[in-house]
Amino acid sequence: MEAVILSKEQFNTLTGSIEEIKTKIDNQSKKPQEVFVDNQEFLLLMKISKRTAQTWRDEGKISFSQVGNKIYYKLNDVEDLLNKHYVKAFKK
Repeated sequence: MEAVILSKEQFNTLTGSIEEIKTKIDNQSKKPQEVFVDNQEFLLLMKISKRTAQTWRDEGKISFSQVGNKIYYKLNDVEDLLNKHYVKAFKK
C-alpha cells in the first residue's frame, strides 16, 4: 500500500472541495421550493376563462391562496388537478 503525504494547505483545499461537493449534493436533493403562479398565469397555462377558474375554486377542484384581490395557485396543485383527471389510453 502506498502512502500519500499532503501538506496542511493541500489537506485544507481537499477538505474544502469535499465540503463544497457535499453542499451541492445536499442542495440538489432538497425538495424545490413551492412555486406559485397568479390567476392570470393560471388562466394562460390552462387555457381557461376567469369564470371557469372561479367555478373550479368554488367546487374545490383547485386549491388557491388569496391575498387581497389577488389569487395564487401552487404549480404542484395544478399538476395534481391534471393528474387527478388523467384518463389513461385503453387501446394499445
